[in-house]
Amino acid sequence: MVPNFLSNTFKIQAIINKTLMESKDIDNAMHLFSSITNKSNYMYTVMFKGLITNNVAEKVLDLFDDMKIEPDQFNLSTLFNACAVLNNNRSMKTGKKLLDEMPENYRNNNITSTSAIDMLMKFGDVESAERIFRSIKAKDIITYGAMVKGYVGNEMFEKALD
Repeated sequence: MVPNFLSNTFKIQAIINKTLMESKDIDNAMHLFSSITNKSNYMYTVMFKGLITNNVAEKVLDLFDDMKIEPDQFNLSTLFNACAVLNNNRSMKTGKKLLDEMPENYRNNNITSTSAIDMLMKFGDVESAERIFRSIKAKDIITYGAMVKGYVGNEMFEKALD
């Protein structure tokens, strides 16, 4: 019964996300996640988001370091969010490396690009954030909001009003 149950990734994701993460049972969520042999990008995103929500974003970077599959655009967005939350040397190094290695086709995704902008603004790297912003073909309200919030966070109030 248990091995058959553990083979159903949808049930595992639901347990990790709804039961363990929402009840702040990080240790059991991590234990259950580590027992899964074929982890998907979606499963990593569920874990990353749960860890960020539970204020243990450092564990996101630990989990990423052990990740054996290439991150997709959703993983990258969530990793950028974790790096922005942490805003320390390790997260800056990881976030900028992820950004440098990000596939070109992910750069056209507003969610991924906006997460990168938010991260860079929190790092104080306004110039790089502006470069990404300029490269976005179809900007939306969320992208503009990230820029305004970033300018305000970096005390560049005149630019925030432009």
